[in-house]
Amino acid sequence: QVQLVESGGGLVQAGDSLRLSCAASGRTFSSSVMAWFRQAPGKERAFVAMITGSGANRYYADSVKDRFTISRDNAKNTVYLIMDSLKPEDTAVYYCAAERSGLYYLASGYVFWGQGTQVTVSS
Repeated sequence: QVQLVESGGGLVQAGDSLRLSCAASGRTFSSSVMAWFRQAPGKERAFVAMITGSGANRYYADSVKDRFTISRDNAKNTVYLIMDSLKPEDTAVYYCAAERSGLYYLASGYVFWGQGTQVTVSS
């Protein structure tokens, strides 16, 4: 049974940093695209960042470019999202996704999902 478990969320102040982790189990994802999405209250789930299996290619939403960094450790079957210079508008539930089946920037383009971790940024 495949599981993706996110951790690392919390309540921080604007300008702070957080590191989210997504640990996968049940199969290896070393050759799979993995991604982070986020969903704010009343909004649709939105693409944040993705990374290819080797880690050679990474793509970011414009709103987080130069502030967030996605990385992965295939030996640990884990993907990370380092979030710097956090803003109140980054407040959302952050979800990990794996195994791309469609367009990388659409939530419908992934097979497996975690349960999410809440990130709240106060001003």
